[in-house]
Amino acid sequence: MTRPTPTQRARTVLPHVLLLAGLLALWTIVAVSDVVSPSYLTPSPLEVWDAFVRANSDHPIGGGVDRIVRGEENYYLWEHLLASLQRIGLGLAFAIVVGIPLGLLMGVRAIGSLLGPYVDFLRSIPPLAYIGFLVAWFGIYDTSKVWLLFLAAFPPIALATLNGVRGIREDYLDAIRTLGAGRLGTVRLVVLPATLPDILSGLRVAVGFAWTTVVAAELVNGLPGIGGLAYLSGSQNKIALSVACIIVIGLTAVALDLLIRTAERQLAGWRGKD
Repeated sequence: MTRPTPTQRARTVLPHVLLLAGLLALWTIVAVSDVVSPSYLTPSPLEVWDAFVRANSDHPIGGGVDRIVRGEENYYLWEHLLASLQRIGLGLAFAIVVGIPLGLLMGVRAIGSLLGPYVDFLRSIPPLAYIGFLVAWFGIYDTSKVWLLFLAAFPPIALATLNGVRGIREDYLDAIRTLGAGRLGTVRLVVLPATLPDILSGLRVAVGFAWTTVVAAELVNGLPGIGGLAYLSGSQNKIALSVACIIVIGLTAVALDLLIRTAERQLAGWRGKD
């Protein structure tokens, strides 16, 4: 496979650069034209950048006696992001530990017909609907947040695993059994490798759901947390900071999706090559 030439790379990158430049120009025009009133509701890209820099640095604050404050709400923006990533990581870890084995078990027809409707039921409920009773049950600290993120991530992982199990060819199973493999050997040598692409696809969906849920998870006592900071800054009319948080959330989600897609190519690149 030949590597692309610099000219080919430029032709690939140029449309993305032009589109981004156009969007920034349109954003700037909307911000300076006062289409939305009051004008502070439409911060310019430069104002959002200033808010981002301010959130990642120490800066003075007035109020009679000048003092130095640390980032926003006494945390740098990257610390807010790290706190949210830790919560999402825990929720996803529990979703993987529960969802993959359950999806494998649901590959047994009797178990799948019994448990499938309940997993579909959980999948159909918006995660925000859980937040009230999760806070009532587990309090306002991280336990309720991790539970909410688990409930957002668990159904797609379980259903993707089930879809992978149902797609396994019977002749593969017959062949490994003919060679003397038992139930655990069949699962380890055939079922798990065959379902890995679907599991990774379900993980991509689960990460997306977790990120769309992080603001809801951090509505109550969500600081430090990027979702909690986005909500708090919006409620305080710090719109530039809120937009900066939203951009960071989106870019982080794109980076995580790219990471999972890279892992999918490395671990399950054989799919489609049979």
